[in-house]
Amino acid sequence: MMFKIGDRAVYPGQGVAEITGIESKEIAGNTEILYMLHVINTNRKIMIPVSKVGSVGLRKVIGNTEVERIYRVLKDRTAHGVNQTWNRRYRGYVEKINTGSIFDVAEVLRDLSVLKYTKPLSFGERKMLDQARSLLIKELSVARSQEEDDVAVELDAIFAEPKRPLVAAEP
Repeated sequence: MMFKIGDRAVYPGQGVAEITGIESKEIAGNTEILYMLHVINTNRKIMIPVSKVGSVGLRKVIGNTEVERIYRVLKDRTAHGVNQTWNRRYRGYVEKINTGSIFDVAEVLRDLSVLKYTKPLSFGERKMLDQARSLLIKELSVARSQEEDDVAVELDAIFAEPKRPLVAAEP
């Protein structure tokens, strides 16, 4: 997968970033070609060797087909792990966020958004909910060429109240 300057890509756990440069640098005696990334709406800059793009999970921003799938995931009320202890759920959510899959991030947002209607979320779960929401809003806004505030309103409407109870999936 090759990116060019100006492309937008998703870095797992960080969100949407813009490729601001492609540079050649010597690292540990080897010359590496690096993507220079700037995470949108932050001051974070990331350098990724082109040879490591796959292993770090850098990927293109989703397209329209994936956007539709995301909204189906968000509206689904089947969840995994809701009967587990909060710390086990939290570890599972961290793993999902770090996969870089927008569908995993959507599942985390869905599960925690609905779960908060049935029991109080731990501090870590509340932070994870905020992180998943932020990652999803940023990518959906770029994918749909919409303002982040508009996407946030759509997501809030989906979870304004539980439309039907959360159904725990079998383990």
